[in-house]
Amino acid sequence: MIDLRRVRVLRVLAERGTVTATAHALHLTPSAVSQQIRLLARDVGAELLRREGRLVRLTPAARILLEHADSLAIHWERARAEIAASADGEAGPLRLCGLSSVVAALFVPAAVELRDSHPRLRVHMSEHESADCYELLLADEADIAVVLPTPEVPPADDPRFEQWPLLDDPQDLLVPLGHRLANRRGVELVEAAGEPWIVKPFDNDTHTLLLAACAAAGFSPRIAQHAKEWFAVSALVAAGFGVCLLPRLAPIPPQHEVVRVPLRGVSTPSRRFVMCVRRGSADHPAIATGLDALRVIAERSV
Repeated sequence: MIDLRRVRVLRVLAERGTVTATAHALHLTPSAVSQQIRLLARDVGAELLRREGRLVRLTPAARILLEHADSLAIHWERARAEIAASADGEAGPLRLCGLSSVVAALFVPAAVELRDSHPRLRVHMSEHESADCYELLLADEADIAVVLPTPEVPPADDPRFEQWPLLDDPQDLLVPLGHRLANRRGVELVEAAGEPWIVKPFDNDTHTLLLAACAAAGFSPRIAQHAKEWFAVSALVAAGFGVCLLPRLAPIPPQHEVVRVPLRGVSTPSRRFVMCVRRGSADHPAIATGLDALRVIAERSV
């Protein structure tokens, strides 16, 4: 018999690339990860990892096992969904993960409604970058992720996941009060090409989207400041240190003297959020209820 928990460790290892990163993703020690892989190798009767210096490589046997692991995981998720439907229904934990703006604009109102309509559901929300959300799903640390499809995340046809478009979130140009563009009803992004820009760090989802939007508009932004949280970005704009792209879902502190200017033209940037679950799990009563609640909140947000 093969322990599916050990197969899950191998899947995360294939995704993360190192034992240390896998241990971090699964909240295990590196030695525990190595032990799980050794036990899985014993179960299948084949070597799964080959050490090359400080790195480890998956063997051909591991690659074959991973091909079958996707099918095993899907059948397991479907079995869990059927068991839950026959027993508890919409009960138990429901774990949501996504960006900070998603937590504030979608998860919180959905959780409030679920608290009233499905009191046996225990909703847990966590903030993570999109690439991390996919890994949390694979590690069975989350049930539903709302993510941005950036180059760093799995493609839409990845057999391990089911994904659906959820919400288009337009981005506005945020400028300080009194700025030359502040009184305009709409501007093209290229009109801000000469401005200093405030952006999020390189490892943030929105950094890639900003660079893509500016490139589509025909310029490369002159980056003046970096800030991770939207309230910090807004504060920098209010103080006159630059301009930024601000998603419509992101709130602005009322004390910040800034103006949202809508963007228009062929290069108008927008973030498309996608809902994602492990393939085979969408019919689980708790997960299906959570997906429906998020769709309702997203429609209201639009």
